[in-house]
Amino acid sequence: MTPKIELGKTQELIVVKKTDFGVFLNTPTGADSEKILLPKAQVPKGTELKDVLTVFVYKDSEDRPIATTLEPEIELGQVARLYVKEVTRIGAFLEWGLAKDLLLPFKEQLYPVKEGDAVLVTLYIDKSDRLCASMKVYNNLLCNSSYNKDDEVFGRVYEISENFGVFIAVDDKYSALLPKKEVFEKYKINQPVYARVAQVLEDGRLTLSVKKKIPEQMSEDADFIYGCLEDENGFLPFNDKSDSEAIKNRFHMSKNAFKRAIGHLYKDKLITIEKDGIHTTK
Repeated sequence: MTPKIELGKTQELIVVKKTDFGVFLNTPTGADSEKILLPKAQVPKGTELKDVLTVFVYKDSEDRPIATTLEPEIELGQVARLYVKEVTRIGAFLEWGLAKDLLLPFKEQLYPVKEGDAVLVTLYIDKSDRLCASMKVYNNLLCNSSYNKDDEVFGRVYEISENFGVFIAVDDKYSALLPKKEVFEKYKINQPVYARVAQVLEDGRLTLSVKKKIPEQMSEDADFIYGCLEDENGFLPFNDKSDSEAIKNRFHMSKNAFKRAIGHLYKDKLITIEKDGIHTTK
């Protein structure tokens, strides 16, 4: 297949023509009609015909393909966090290291962005053959991180699903999910999250937990519940038969975690577990 100039990507092209306003570049077998301009201000000193230059290809303000030696902060199919420069009637414009700002259309926004926001986006080519940004990054996040089970990671929320949980971009590039059963607070888009890798799936995606390993978490949960007991004069109307949603709303933990914690307190003879709830022994 004859190689073509690729919009939205960094590539090596050959100098096929020199002019007073720059040089024209093409692939080794490209048709004359396919050559594109590298403006004079960006042509390396001493460039001659047949030289190979590394350039990024995008479109100028008149929608013509053009080359640049500048390095953009994102390329086609990649994911990056970019700043919103301004919001207009057609969408938001993002700074990405080139003279012409990158359009983030309204239909590609997961929430209304504002000037100064740092938004996680991917780069795609729209139906009009223009480069645009999208906040729908799920399919473009990487699944080849070097993280292992129980590693501590940092990421930011990029999407929230009532059915699945909270989708997080670890290091702004790796695909991860905080499952619904692990969600004990209200998350917001772009919220920073420190978590532990609970599982690395076969496809490389990460499953996260905001809880610590069970022994550590059980001790921490037990201390928290005992503190609640002290605040409530030694009694709480919850036990191992209580509704899981009621436990989640009151203690921000799962029913299993709650049962482990009160079992730990009971074993240490700090509480009794009765039909009406749990009581301190002191």
